[in-house]
Amino acid sequence: MRKNYSSLFAALAFAAIMSFVTSTTFRSAIARPAKAAQTQAVVQAVPAYSSSNPFANPSPLLFHAPEFDKIHDYDYQPAIEEGMRLQRLQIDSIALNTEPATFENTIVAMERSGELLTRVSKVFFSIVQANIDDTLQNLLSIEAPKLAAHSDAIYLNPELFQRVKSIYDRRDRLGLAPVQKMLVKRYYTDFVRSGALLSEADKAKLREINQEEAKLVTNFQTKLLAATKAGALVIDNKNELSGLSDAEIAAASEAAHNRGFDSPDRWVLPLQNTTQQPYQASLNDRSVRERLFVSSTMRAERGDSNDTRAVITRLAELRADKAKLLGFPDYAAYVLEDQMAKTPAAAIKLLTDLVPATMAKAQGEAEMMQALVDKAHGGFQLQPWDWQYYAEKVRKAEYDLDESRIKPYFELNRVLQDGVFYAANKLYGLTFKERKDIPVYQPEVRVFEVFDENGKPIALWYCDYFKRDNKSGGAWEDTFVDGSGLLGTHPVVFNVANFSKPAAGQPALLSYDDVTTMFHEFGHALHAMLTTVKYPRLAGTNVPRDFVELPSQFNEHWALYPEVLAHYAKNYKTGAPMPEELVAKIKKARTFNQGFETLEYIEASLLDMAWHTLPAGETISNVDSFETAALHHYQVYMNLVPPRYRSTYFAHIWEGGYSAGYYSYMWAEVLDDDAFEWFTEHGGLTRANGKRFEDMILSRGGSENAGSMYRAFRGRDANVEALLKDRGLTSGD
Repeated sequence: MRKNYSSLFAALAFAAIMSFVTSTTFRSAIARPAKAAQTQAVVQAVPAYSSSNPFANPSPLLFHAPEFDKIHDYDYQPAIEEGMRLQRLQIDSIALNTEPATFENTIVAMERSGELLTRVSKVFFSIVQANIDDTLQNLLSIEAPKLAAHSDAIYLNPELFQRVKSIYDRRDRLGLAPVQKMLVKRYYTDFVRSGALLSEADKAKLREINQEEAKLVTNFQTKLLAATKAGALVIDNKNELSGLSDAEIAAASEAAHNRGFDSPDRWVLPLQNTTQQPYQASLNDRSVRERLFVSSTMRAERGDSNDTRAVITRLAELRADKAKLLGFPDYAAYVLEDQMAKTPAAAIKLLTDLVPATMAKAQGEAEMMQALVDKAHGGFQLQPWDWQYYAEKVRKAEYDLDESRIKPYFELNRVLQDGVFYAANKLYGLTFKERKDIPVYQPEVRVFEVFDENGKPIALWYCDYFKRDNKSGGAWEDTFVDGSGLLGTHPVVFNVANFSKPAAGQPALLSYDDVTTMFHEFGHALHAMLTTVKYPRLAGTNVPRDFVELPSQFNEHWALYPEVLAHYAKNYKTGAPMPEELVAKIKKARTFNQGFETLEYIEASLLDMAWHTLPAGETISNVDSFETAALHHYQVYMNLVPPRYRSTYFAHIWEGGYSAGYYSYMWAEVLDDDAFEWFTEHGGLTRANGKRFEDMILSRGGSENAGSMYRAFRGRDANVEALLKDRGLTSGD
């Protein structure tokens, strides 16, 4: 997933902030609620801003990498406050300039504004997601509404907007280059979509909405991380762990120790952010599987301080009110106007067109599993907490494929070095050197310097792969520094995931899903690292949400590409390559369980649309009833297959930047499968093919219309046939 707290509107620091505080890109926050007294203590303890603040000047480290060895929690607030103050002065100077508005003195000047605020905010919001503590959580609560107000003060500045509009109205007569015209159009659109055309009274209403939304997003983030931590299943009988490997049991024991359980007879199974939990595939005890499932699905609606239901219903109301104020029938219409899909109807059609084939495949999968239950005289009807367990049995029976046989060939470092990096070298000529001398924010984070095919250093890349209680759920990519020709900066990029951390001294062995996650997030990183766009607002991953997942999902294809797989899939003990018969089984099983996986995704995507197509004035009194009714409405309700995320822990849409945008994974999958088909038609993994994709897609950022970019690369619009084939949803599969 592409986080966009600090980079969705990266050209302006204030816009970058707003991509966090009002739509916040990915995940959650702290392990326990902050107390009011703690918040007050943080405020009192904040030192004055001074030149000794580590954010006062660009970092002296390579490519201005953050000086994590010098940054303390108390450094953020004074730098954020001073950054806002300085940017307000810069923006006032631009807005009140008595000279006629030009591209340079208005658009480029805004591109250059907010240097300090950008520098501190990109680090702050990244750490809030990946390594938060009580102090940072309190600080987030304090600064989020201030940053929302700061953004509104700029976007709703009438003098500034008139200068932008003047340039926009004359853009075809100013002799601008195409990328400059695109930048002018982007700025004008940003201002209009932020309310610049509203009356003063309506601007005041919008400010109130943005303030409340910023507070609620932070509140949701806090509650969800706490709920996810609290929802972990505690086991006090080792027999209940039957089915788990020795390494998994050791990791559960270590997790219990880390939670403060001193007794050796305690084990903890932490929750992942999704509905279904990985352990359910292995746990033999059906009652334990049920308890784990219930803990997952009910984590944020237990009626306690971590219950998110009131927060999400109010967020939905506010977004509907915002859309109405801005002239749209609902929030989804507002969001999608600026995306490739353009309308909610187009996104919904993409999803619902897949429903018949998906439901049929899922029903067939369920029947196969029920047959196994009946054959063993189980005496029960399959339930949602049984799916993963019996799906694994079907996979073993039908495909003779056992996850425990696969994992020894997917050791994390080998996957990274000999898989992810290898494919990037073959396609884009990149090489990587680990840097032990660059400070990190957490000891298990690693840093690599990235070189182009001529040996020139072009970027830094950080990876933070293991789950922690103070890390938001899921996996994502973002930047500490964006690459920009205008600002003379190089990309400093990072990937974060939540893989199960092995016990001390044990290897980190991955599932195939984990492997594809590594390739996926690195695809986002490539998009950020290979940008050649001059202007920050259009550089790197600053593209429509339903296009940003193209590079990431496209990069997943190389995980199973024969040459790449053979290079990294080697036994961690012996170094022996994965046997051909096991490779063949993995490939044969690729479409296994795709009915389930596609359906749970479609359900979640349509729930997102249901929440964000609510008209202004409509209030949801019962979240569970609303969910069920929405799934029935779209004819995707299936008791055995719950949505990948239920509303109460759907971080993507409430604080993750994917509100009315979760459909974009499927939209982009149409593109990525179609693009990979082009590669297979033209020789596959070659430097020439990689260069074409780099030159025509990865390097261009948002400097061109996304649809036009893709058509230029492919020679036509994408079609859905490759996706259906890849997911095994075509007739006869």
